[in-house]
Amino acid sequence: MRGNKTFFALMVAAAVFLSGCGRHAPEKSESQPAVLLVEVVPVASSPREVVEEVVGSVRTKTRAVVEASVSGRISKMPVVLGQQVKAGELLAEIDAQEILARHEQAGAQREQASRDLERAKTLIKKQVSSRQEFDAAEARFRVAEAALHEMRTMLGYARVTAPFDGVISRKLADVGDLAAPGKPLLEIEERGTLRFEADVPEALIDGVAAGQKVSVSIPAVQKSFGAGVVEVSPTADSASRTFLIKLDLPADPALRAGQFGRAAIPVGRADSVRVPADSVVQRGQMEMVFVVRDGAAVLRLVKTGKRIGDEVEILSGLAPGEILIADGAARLVDGQRVEAAK
Repeated sequence: MRGNKTFFALMVAAAVFLSGCGRHAPEKSESQPAVLLVEVVPVASSPREVVEEVVGSVRTKTRAVVEASVSGRISKMPVVLGQQVKAGELLAEIDAQEILARHEQAGAQREQASRDLERAKTLIKKQVSSRQEFDAAEARFRVAEAALHEMRTMLGYARVTAPFDGVISRKLADVGDLAAPGKPLLEIEERGTLRFEADVPEALIDGVAAGQKVSVSIPAVQKSFGAGVVEVSPTADSASRTFLIKLDLPADPALRAGQFGRAAIPVGRADSVRVPADSVVQRGQMEMVFVVRDGAAVLRLVKTGKRIGDEVEILSGLAPGEILIADGAARLVDGQRVEAAK
């Protein structure tokens, strides 16, 4: 009986303790969503230039393929790829033994013709020789002198020199190779002046004219340049049906010959909706923006077009007059309470 009373007292004490804890526990309240300050811009439609992009490459304004003018083995080639060279600097030397032998032969013939001419002058002064013999000796001297000059010129061709100040961009031969007229040895490019060259389809060529400014984008440097058209081919390539155009690029240390690029060829004008590129959020294959409606961020799926500077074209999903959240869209969720920053 005493045991039952003890158990009952313990149960009562536990109930009192638990009820006391329950009275002092704080009540749980639902948290209200935070209101975020965002930058907004009105969506508007504006006219823009419609362009078609053509691909091309950055090229040096002045470049040359260096070839040999005489045949022979290359005995020297004291240049390497990327080396800066000055106009007249030795690029290659050809071992032209045949030309050297003919030069010595021409020199000997000229010396003999010179002695014969001096002898003829002495004889005609003494009136023991005819004028005809003197004229023949003089003619032989002139022929021998011209032959010697020709051999000196040919011997000079054995030294291949740089046609202008530049840098060695390609090396197509080396010491021991056989050089011959028409066989390229080196390519040299002038540094500092660059051009953009592209092949334009015949359907777009009417939108290009000499002196026109065209936007050229170079992905490797993540920049766009305003380039002036300096040359437009008057005839199309029979195989590709394209016209070659050349555009002068502004000086930029990041640009290098051979870089890939795109030129925007204007084809007309049209109205379009453009928004800041930072306002478009990419999640997987979906592109989305947020607009403000009744103080909340509303998600919109959009389809984008071309990027133009810091803006991107919206092809569908937005209408003029809506209020777009321009900054911080990546941290928003649909229905988030927002307030426009002042």
